[in-house]
Amino acid sequence: MAGQGGRLEHDDPGAIPQVARTTSGDERVTRDILLFIGGVGVLYFGAEWLVRGASRLARSLGVSPIVVGLTVVSMGTSAPELVISIVASLQGNPDLAVGNVMGSNLANIGLVLGISAILRPLHVSTKVVMREVGVMVVITALLLPLILDSQIGRLEGSLLVTMLVVYLTYVVWSSRKGDPEAPHVEQHQETGDLSSRMILRHSALTVVGALGLVLGALAIRESAVALAEAMGISELVIGLTLVSIGTSLPELACCVVAALRHEADIAVGNILGSNIFNITFVLGVTSILSPLGFHPDVLRLEFPAVMVITVLMVPIVRHRLVIRRRQGFVLLSTYLVLFALLVMG
Repeated sequence: MAGQGGRLEHDDPGAIPQVARTTSGDERVTRDILLFIGGVGVLYFGAEWLVRGASRLARSLGVSPIVVGLTVVSMGTSAPELVISIVASLQGNPDLAVGNVMGSNLANIGLVLGISAILRPLHVSTKVVMREVGVMVVITALLLPLILDSQIGRLEGSLLVTMLVVYLTYVVWSSRKGDPEAPHVEQHQETGDLSSRMILRHSALTVVGALGLVLGALAIRESAVALAEAMGISELVIGLTLVSIGTSLPELACCVVAALRHEADIAVGNILGSNIFNITFVLGVTSILSPLGFHPDVLRLEFPAVMVITVLMVPIVRHRLVIRRRQGFVLLSTYLVLFALLVMG
């Protein structure tokens, strides 16, 4: 008995650290999940405040609402993707940086537009179909030759940013020429107040929103990488799923509100503009700061998935210029299928 007791005393200490390690691991996972959820919340409100503050400031200063819509609004909703991709790339996680952009574009069309159309059919105008849908499809297709070697270097990044500059230049030129077909995100006019108090208030809201974006993006990035390691899932898949959906929440909120208020052009235009910015500005700037070398699965799985759902927009809005509930279900179902294939792949 004494010997058995001795063996028990000798064996027990080995079991206690195992339980402690398991408990500690569970606590870390719980902490990372809470950090991710909190980061998404901060990210959402940061994007919301940035867009609201910058838009009001621009209107107060007399900046064209067309230019504000295509720059401030689209860049504001794409700011989470930009911050996360830059931070991920600079910290040596290019798969997360690229996966975030691909997954976000996938979620914007399939998840965000799908849910918005299910809630209320989206009647869009000709300018959205003929310009922004076309530009989005072309820019997405032009990305393929730039990533064939599984890298996006500084040269490729510069070309992507140049695409955006050319497009925005055309938008500004069209607006000044009074072209009724010029693509834009419609903005409701508010009475401009150039008082220093109003300008200070809008500037403060913009700064607070930008800080929220940075803090939220850092929280999401850190928790996503930790969860990937704990669950044995690649960072590319994490970027395509948790991170991309989280950073698409500003677009989702904007589109749902716009759809319910019968502002379909705002809903659709915001998504198309955001996707254009994600490819040209987010990938472009990120690769200029730190060239991206990513997993070949981007070419095998992620890019084809994004291309499929992007091209799917053409027949949906080509004839009747409306995304009906049935088509919303098609977009959402396509997204869920592609999402499942990416995770399993």
